[in-house]
Amino acid sequence: MYKVVEKFVSINGEGMKSGELAAFIRFQKCNLTCSYCDTAWACTEDAPYEELSDSDIVQYIASTGVKNVTLTGGEPLLQENLSILITEIAKLGKMHIEIETNGSKSLVYLSRMISRPSFTMDYKLPSSGMESNMKLDNFDVLTKHDTLKFVCGSVSDLDKARHLIQQYGLLQNTNVYFSPVHGSISAENIVDYMIKHKMNGVRLQLQLHKFIWDPNKRGV
Repeated sequence: MYKVVEKFVSINGEGMKSGELAAFIRFQKCNLTCSYCDTAWACTEDAPYEELSDSDIVQYIASTGVKNVTLTGGEPLLQENLSILITEIAKLGKMHIEIETNGSKSLVYLSRMISRPSFTMDYKLPSSGMESNMKLDNFDVLTKHDTLKFVCGSVSDLDKARHLIQQYGLLQNTNVYFSPVHGSISAENIVDYMIKHKMNGVRLQLQLHKFIWDPNKRGV
C-alpha cells in the first residue's frame, strides 16, 4: 500500500516534459526539510493521506487517459515497493514515468529496471540547508533521459552548481536546469550569471504552474 496525499491531472511545471499534461501521484513524507520547500504540507508523518494499492493507482492513471505520469512528494523513494508500482504503470503501454526526487536516495536500483523511469533529480545547494544529504553517486546514474535540477537561492548557490557541473562533467551525461528560489534571487540574476560564465548547455527553468495558478494552490 502507498500513502498518497493527492492525485490529479495538470501540466508538468518543470523538467523535460514542462508544459505537457501529466497525471500526478503525490506521496506523503520527506526525509529532508529544505528551507524553500513548497510542498511542506505533504512532507510530515501526520499529513493526511489515503492508502492506495498499486492497482488503485494504476486504475486511476488509466482513467485519466494521460500518458505522462509524475510520481512526486514528499519524497517518492521513501515508498516501499515503488519498483512494483512502476512496473504496473508501464503495463498500460507507451507511458512516460517520471520520478521527482530530492537527490538524497540512491537511484541505482530503479535505474536498472526494464521499465526504467525518467528521473528529475534535485541537487540541494547550500541555501537549502540540506546539501550534506546529497548522494553524489547519483550523478553516475543520470542520462540524457533525465534532468538534474539546481534550485538556486543566491550567487553562492550558483557558484556551487557551476563547480559541480565542471567537476563531474554533468552536461555530457544529462540535462541540467537552473531554477530560482522564489523571493530569494531573480530569474534575471540567474541569466546574467549564465552569460557572465558562458554556461552553454545549462537551461533556466521557471516553475510554470506557479505562473498559471496561485503559487500555494494544491492539485495543480
